[in-house]
Amino acid sequence: MSTSEAHAARPADWALFLLTPIFFSTNLIFGRGITGEIAPFTTAFLRWAGSAAIIFPFVYAERDLCIAFVRANRGLWLFLGFLGMGICGGFVYWALTLTTASNATLIYTTSSLFIILLQWLLHGRKMSRGELAGMLIAFAGVTAIVLKGDINALRHFSFNLGDLGILVAAIAFAIYSLLLRHPAARAMPPLPLFGLLALSGALVLAPPALYEAVNGGLLPDSVSDWTKLAGIIAFASLAAFYCFTHTVRVFGPAVAGITLYLMPPMSILMAVVFLGETFEIYHAVGIVLVTGGVILATAPRRASSVKSA
Repeated sequence: MSTSEAHAARPADWALFLLTPIFFSTNLIFGRGITGEIAPFTTAFLRWAGSAAIIFPFVYAERDLCIAFVRANRGLWLFLGFLGMGICGGFVYWALTLTTASNATLIYTTSSLFIILLQWLLHGRKMSRGELAGMLIAFAGVTAIVLKGDINALRHFSFNLGDLGILVAAIAFAIYSLLLRHPAARAMPPLPLFGLLALSGALVLAPPALYEAVNGGLLPDSVSDWTKLAGIIAFASLAAFYCFTHTVRVFGPAVAGITLYLMPPMSILMAVVFLGETFEIYHAVGIVLVTGGVILATAPRRASSVKSA
């Protein structure tokens, strides 16, 4: 984005820019807050079923295009729902029953690094020294978080399974992001595509949610439960998607990507304020290493993309 374009942005545009990482962070905050009140896959199913219902008018308006997309790309459609809403939804909520929102947000931030790594492994993408160094630094930060700053945990193979679950979700989100670049997905208008993926996620999540319900899984049964679910749908799903899309359109993808760097400190602050989590020294180490590593690994590519734009 040029300097003139930056100055042309309105205060409302900058407000949405700052709200983007906050809204994305609310997913882990609400997800951790709802732990013990609603079963994890049930939470994810209700989240994406609700989102699909709200976005349905946009899907219906482009129904011919949407039907053609699903018919021609049924496997891609369902796999995107499995990765983006199943693994990054129900599986994440399950992991949050074992770890903290603070740990989760720092580990999840590394998804952008896995995108670079997967492009290198699968597509022969060249990796610069800065990107490699950034990845090593960020993963050192993840290691500090998983081990809680205690190297003896590695020696005794003692660490939090929930942290590793979030790491799996970060990899799944990287694969999901790469698959969104498929020509068929890129040809779809944003809102109808989002509605289709929400529907796909709901379909994928229905069986495990039903399994939880049949086997005594917790269901929403209070105003507090439904309020938290509404928060996940309204803020972590719809508002986050809208704000990020608006930020990309106004500022460009390079500047919009900065929102990722703002997530760790904002998420941890929210976890401390709203969930009463304790800020540990290894969190500070993780913020510095993960955020610094992600910036180092992604900044060179972003800078080059801005020059070529």
